[in-house]
Amino acid sequence: MSGFENTLGALADPSQLTEALDLKNHPTEWLMATYRDMMTIRLAEGAVAELVKSGDAKAPCHLGIGQEAVAVGVSAHLNAGDKVYSGHRGHSHYLALHASLEAMMAEVLGKVTGASGGMGGSMHLYAPEAGFHGSVPIVGATIPIAVGAALACKMDGKGQVAVAYFGDGACEEGVLHESLNLARVMQLPILFVCENNLYSSHLDIHLRQPSNSVARFAEAHRVAHRIIDGNDVVAVAEAAGDLIAAARAGDGPGFIEAVTFRWLGHVGPNADIDVGVRRSPDELAAWKRRDPVRRLTDALGARGVGQGRFAVIDAEIEQAVASAVALARQAGYPPINVLMDYVYAGGAS
Repeated sequence: MSGFENTLGALADPSQLTEALDLKNHPTEWLMATYRDMMTIRLAEGAVAELVKSGDAKAPCHLGIGQEAVAVGVSAHLNAGDKVYSGHRGHSHYLALHASLEAMMAEVLGKVTGASGGMGGSMHLYAPEAGFHGSVPIVGATIPIAVGAALACKMDGKGQVAVAYFGDGACEEGVLHESLNLARVMQLPILFVCENNLYSSHLDIHLRQPSNSVARFAEAHRVAHRIIDGNDVVAVAEAAGDLIAAARAGDGPGFIEAVTFRWLGHVGPNADIDVGVRRSPDELAAWKRRDPVRRLTDALGARGVGQGRFAVIDAEIEQAVASAVALARQAGYPPINVLMDYVYAGGAS
């Protein structure tokens, strides 16, 4: 594309940044907790992929396998009083807050025990008790809602923050720019988190924008921002920690551009290596070498953490996921008489 700028440099080059993470002085037990959270997301989404393949999951499911470090790193600094919002690829953001795995699986299957009562499916998750206030499939739709929540946080004066997760495709929606402007002018406590996986549906970013970095939009609105390796959970946690602390202290909004890559296609369990301009078997294999989980385990292994500890955690997660799927299968579907309850205030009556 004429005039396109590769301003991300090594961050957008899958042959770079494949080495073990720099763990710095972070405690091993905290790092093991991030491993558990990332693997919970990965194995849960793997189970969702199988439900799609089997035909049990009827609604569209957008999977973020390969992007787990972003949600886990950000959530390390959040609490249940914060207000987190996501979009169509929101399983990781929900699970990183330790929201109910059982409720997510039930929602994926449209069961009454689901996070949204079985009425929304994979893209409509809700767990306010964990700080997750909703995900919707409309691109960019929850960004202004998060800004409204940030205004409420500011008015409440309790030090809470809002978080808006979105992808690089949402940066082409006008509402993002309006939201950045309002958040900055009103000094609202919100963190904008862009998971820049360099694709919008099947279209490579170089065909849609003049630069592969979207943090320029934050800069235009004078919003404090960081551009980071989204496959480095330590880098994500450190950037999020700084910006969230500033927001809680009244310093206004922050913006993280986390460069990452989804291993599967836009929707469903397939790799989609036959669509788009650059998405190929070679490119996908290269990005998998930048696996955020493997880079963490390599670093922890160098600290002396044995493979046995990882195996025990994996087995526990696999059991929890299998149990959640089994419970979801056993649950019933919503009764027909609630069909209009989520359409009109006051229900069908």
